[in-house]
Amino acid sequence: MRKIYLAILIVIAVFISSCKKEVHPGETAAVKAANGWWVTFTLGGQDVYGLGTFFINTYNTSANDDSLWVDDLGHSWQFKCKAKIDYSNLTFTANNVQNQYYNITVNLTEGKILTGAGHSKSGNPTDSIYFKANFSDDPSNTYVISGTARTGFIEDDY
Repeated sequence: MRKIYLAILIVIAVFISSCKKEVHPGETAAVKAANGWWVTFTLGGQDVYGLGTFFINTYNTSANDDSLWVDDLGHSWQFKCKAKIDYSNLTFTANNVQNQYYNITVNLTEGKILTGAGHSKSGNPTDSIYFKANFSDDPSNTYVISGTARTGFIEDDY
């Protein structure tokens, strides 16, 4: 009887352990989209504010779902908003979402992350980002924000 009981326990243990999902510590739903980006902020092809290239971030929300924070870190229009992201296509949009830095709404359209499609300042291959932004305190203008992912190499930082 003990052998049967032991065999049943072994079968149950094997079954339970085979159902475990593979866990990648520290990985979130946004792992393919979360990054730091060196971008330009343009209107009609012209640099806005004379900023040149500056740094923004994209990162996961605490819900770890189909949303992504897009944050200029106060470097341009001072916007931080949640965008809906399709992780399979790496496309994102935001429709009249609340800005977290001051009281306006933000629209992000045509947002996309292109894996391996960019080159850093020193020519290293990296991802690129592109999106259009419209702000409720300047509704007649749509800005283009585009650039490349931060590589972590000092020679690629602006």
